[in-house]
Amino acid sequence: MSETPLSSRSQRGPAGSRPVPARAGGRLLERAALLERLLAARRLRCTVVCAPAGSGKTTLVAAWRRELVALGFDVAWLALGAEDGALAAFAQGLLTSLAAVDPALVRQVAPLGGADDAAERLAVALAQGLAAHPRDLVLVVDDADRLADPAALDLLQWLLDHAGAQLHIALVSRAPVPLSLGRLRSRSQTLELGWRELRFSLAETAQWLTAVHGAADARGAKALHAATDGWATGLQLLAGSAPPPAADGARPAAPRNAQALARYFEQQVLARLAADECALLVCVAPCNRFCAPLCAALADRPDGLVQALALLARLEAQNLFVVPVEQAGPAPWYRLHPLLREALQARFDAWAPERQRAVHGRAWRWFRDHGQLDEAVRHAVRAGEAAQAAELVERGAQALFLRGERRTLFALLRLLPAEQVAARPLLRIWMLRSQLFMREFEACARGIAALEQELPAADAVRRFQLAMLRATLCVHRDDSAGALRLLPQLAQMPDGVDPVARGGRNNILSWLHMHQGAFEEARRVQQDAPVLLVDGMPLVGTAGGSLQGRCLVGLSYAFEGQMTHAERIYRAVAAQAEQAGKACIDTYHLAIALLGDVLYELNEVQQACALLEDKVDVLERITIPDAVLRVLRLLSAAHWQAGHRLEAFAYLERLQAYAVRFGLDRLLAYSLADQAQHHLLLDETMAAQAVLARLDAVDARHAQAGQGALREIHEVAERARVGLAVAQGDFAGAAARLQALVARCEAHGHQRMAAHLLVRSAAVDARRGQPAASRLKLADALRRGHRLGLLRSLLDADPLARRMIGELLASGTLDPVQAFYAGRLQASQPGVPPQPAAAGARPGAGPGAEAFSEREAEVLRLLAQAMPNKKIARALGLSPETVKWYLSRLYAKLQVAGRDEAVARVRDMGWGLDG
Repeated sequence: MSETPLSSRSQRGPAGSRPVPARAGGRLLERAALLERLLAARRLRCTVVCAPAGSGKTTLVAAWRRELVALGFDVAWLALGAEDGALAAFAQGLLTSLAAVDPALVRQVAPLGGADDAAERLAVALAQGLAAHPRDLVLVVDDADRLADPAALDLLQWLLDHAGAQLHIALVSRAPVPLSLGRLRSRSQTLELGWRELRFSLAETAQWLTAVHGAADARGAKALHAATDGWATGLQLLAGSAPPPAADGARPAAPRNAQALARYFEQQVLARLAADECALLVCVAPCNRFCAPLCAALADRPDGLVQALALLARLEAQNLFVVPVEQAGPAPWYRLHPLLREALQARFDAWAPERQRAVHGRAWRWFRDHGQLDEAVRHAVRAGEAAQAAELVERGAQALFLRGERRTLFALLRLLPAEQVAARPLLRIWMLRSQLFMREFEACARGIAALEQELPAADAVRRFQLAMLRATLCVHRDDSAGALRLLPQLAQMPDGVDPVARGGRNNILSWLHMHQGAFEEARRVQQDAPVLLVDGMPLVGTAGGSLQGRCLVGLSYAFEGQMTHAERIYRAVAAQAEQAGKACIDTYHLAIALLGDVLYELNEVQQACALLEDKVDVLERITIPDAVLRVLRLLSAAHWQAGHRLEAFAYLERLQAYAVRFGLDRLLAYSLADQAQHHLLLDETMAAQAVLARLDAVDARHAQAGQGALREIHEVAERARVGLAVAQGDFAGAAARLQALVARCEAHGHQRMAAHLLVRSAAVDARRGQPAASRLKLADALRRGHRLGLLRSLLDADPLARRMIGELLASGTLDPVQAFYAGRLQASQPGVPPQPAAAGARPGAGPGAEAFSEREAEVLRLLAQAMPNKKIARALGLSPETVKWYLSRLYAKLQVAGRDEAVARVRDMGWGLDG
């Protein structure tokens, strides 16, 4: 076995070719997955590694070579120079490379000579030498795209087609080598790796940064990965010499070495192009993507389509940093590699302003004519034609909105000059919708008030749209009383209101009726509403669509406690919304949030957690407060059942942070009440009293709340006070409060909560020695619960609930149907959420590294560097509240009480904080 030592790129054979692989400069990254694929293919006839310059091709194949030698393979390495494309030079380099492995391989080869069949004679002689060789041999031809002589290509083709099975050829090139591999492909005798496979993944980019600088924060790695598109040389140009992270873990922005980038692309790409071809690429630099017809338009050459098609096909074939992208339509679409685009953009920016605006002008008109609204607007603004850009947005806004492309729409609105938006009431209304979507509630309220002052009194349609925006703002602020005050305006809908506003008005009316306890009326609004059509198609998506209305119908049943009805509706809506895709994404998330609440009630706890736990971030961003409230409370309750106390508190704290951030006192009341109840169950009476004092203050702020969502605050506070009274032995006081609460629930139609409170009341009677009253109330609760299909509402009402149900069942006083239902309740086991370690794990035990999500591991690593929460938040692009929530999850998984214990536990478990 022979191994040729690594050498520098300057080492050459007699004809200038290099018979040994180059030594890579800089730090290498082990490409384990790619190496594994190469090693698995080591006995195939042909391996092709074809990607742009600087992609790490040679480095990867050199690493493969080391592994092959260790496995008993011989490797001959031929790296072609610029002068090695002719047959004579290629043949000489080939013989030199093979002789470096074993001189016997070329001993019988005669000089090439000038005969017509000289190349074939040489190939036959080489095949005979290889046949006598005792080991498999891999011939690596580096820079194989430099083979230009057809005779040299024929020699290589002959070896591929006819040499013995122990020869394996690896072609490393920047562009496809014109060889026929079809037969080998049909026999599964090829492995082909291209640019897609050689691009660094985001994880590999972070790994490379860590290898170079000793640390890498997630946000910096992501930015660098996006800038380089995973290109190895780009990483070195942008960050190879960057300073290490600062003490707080933050990485400086990746440096843009404009001169180095320009020099590299000048040599590797632009030097291969004619002057007019370079100018064309500079024209397309401002475009995110392009095709040949667009190129011809940008260059102002209507007759240049054929030349543009040929240029783009050549750039793609030669891997010159022009990347195809998926796009419908007859013409193929491309994008420039981000760094090549940056270098070309620098050239574009050096053009005269008039020339730049002319290119942007041609771009926006082309995109407009081809229905590409977002690109058209961006270029129109840059062309200095802001009025035309505003008109484009005004005409296309509703279509974007209905397709679910709201982020695109809102980004375009923010791109327009402020004076253009201010001059157009319709654009101002879309901007207000944008602010609602981005949770910029104060700015939205100010904008509504300002536009109301400016609109003519006769503009009934616009004024109705503003009333709708006010009502929607009330929904997101959980202010049903404020929405109720708008009811007269919403009831008087003028002619000319668009279908989106009509549907939104119906859905807001349903929401209002629900919070007034008028559940039948809430459903009737949806049932009586006519089918709303937009461009001849039913309006199903957006907050005004029929699917959102059906979700609210399901919610009206859930408010009452009719969970089976609610479940059927939520499942149907979720399935239809998921099928509709992006246009119904909000409705899908609302439906699954509400479905999770039903699943928990039906004791399908694990399903509820699996459905929701990884979607909490999204749900907080895009769903209404009612949905967020249900999701976070059910996740807390699920973890409490499973014994995960810290997890349970973490979700309630997250609900508290969400409520405080958006001023949602009703949600804050629920969070505080549940926290107080958990403290009482842990016999932490002082902690419970401290939480209840905060709840009392919230209750006092809304003492005059009449109808609407805020009236729940007093009921929530009263239920929490019942818990404290029971803990302090004041059973009479608890019973009196419960009696009043049951009456209020019945008056408002909240049968689910009434059944829950009856179980609590029965438990209080049992504690104060009134068994007969206790049994009567429990039997009443069972009747209601059976009718509604409730499980968890009864079981979670009191720690005595399960035992009391068992005793009532054993008494024989229940009829068969009630007895069957009571048996179901008594037999129900707590569902176990899939996340943390199981309750009762031995002290000191902890999860392995695989138990932590990628984000949890990032937080833990930064925590180990003694970073405060705010710096962790800044490093990871999170809010401090979210960091606090992640820390609570980590403490729960590690079964620790604080930071120091968390770091110590991870080290004790034997897996490092460096990943």
